[in-house]
Amino acid sequence: MTDDRTALIHGLIHLAVFLQANPDVPAPRGTTVHHFPRDADDDQMRAQIDAIADLIGTPIDSDGGHYGTSLLFGPVEYRAVAILSDARTRHAAHDSYHGCITPDSPA
Repeated sequence: MTDDRTALIHGLIHLAVFLQANPDVPAPRGTTVHHFPRDADDDQMRAQIDAIADLIGTPIDSDGGHYGTSLLFGPVEYRAVAILSDARTRHAAHDSYHGCITPDSPA
């Protein structure tokens, strides 16, 4: 196992043990753990998600520039998703205005 993978697994275990031992600490109703494929062209990223879907036995969903698959463990979701180039381009264009406009403040 890689160091990052081992650290994630240990972190999840420690979180579960902590929440079990501290019932007064609020916990979310659910959570999603995301895996994003390495940067590549769209076809390569789709191939990475396809391989994960085969490993975990789940279908592909493709919506709004995201190509992914997921597996639920009750309220916990493992989701592998590729953000395709069109969606990244739209996000970059939208984000390019960030900080350029300051709304009027009430006097």
